[in-house]
Amino acid sequence: MRTIQGSVSYELEARRSRFVCTLARVHDQAEAVEFIAGHRRAHRDATHNCTAYVLGEHGEITRSGDDGEPSSTAGIPMLEVLVHRGLTDVAAVVTRYFGGTKLGAGGLVRAYSQAVAGAVDAARLVERRPVVTVTVAVEHALAGRFLADLHGAGHLPSDVRYAGAVEADVPVPVPGLERFEAWAAGVTAGRAHVRRGAAGHIEVPVTDHPPPDYG
Repeated sequence: MRTIQGSVSYELEARRSRFVCTLARVHDQAEAVEFIAGHRRAHRDATHNCTAYVLGEHGEITRSGDDGEPSSTAGIPMLEVLVHRGLTDVAAVVTRYFGGTKLGAGGLVRAYSQAVAGAVDAARLVERRPVVTVTVAVEHALAGRFLADLHGAGHLPSDVRYAGAVEADVPVPVPGLERFEAWAAGVTAGRAHVRRGAAGHIEVPVTDHPPPDYG
């Protein structure tokens, strides 16, 4: 699942009308509604505040609103950009300040779509990946080399504990669990003790490097 890291705004002008898109990360419908209501209060002097949001692990919840613009010329084009970009847990408001010249239906669709697309391009995108925390325990004599190998392979432990043995908690993407466990056994000549723990998610920048390869 792909979403934005934080709020972002983008502005464009079309025939003297200003279109300002603000994107916000939201976690549920109540938060999306609250963001939209607050934005409308803050920009009550605008001609229109058109809206769209996508929610859910698979983007299954979608809503949009034209706020007085001709039907389907604002909210739906905005929503289509979010869906086409594969985003979820994102709310968008495009605030329009009318410049005195009508754009027509086609012009409105282009302006609202481009405003949202520009905001998405300006945003920092992250991808939520399912992981399982794998705890790897090794002897103190092996710890330095093993931790260096972990870093070299692109995995940063979320926690390292030094007790009777050295234990490293490593978030491992679900598709790579068995390969990671085999890799840990290989680099320690079978002397690592591996156990799987809690499932969760990590967020990885979309422009980040591919997942580690333990081959």
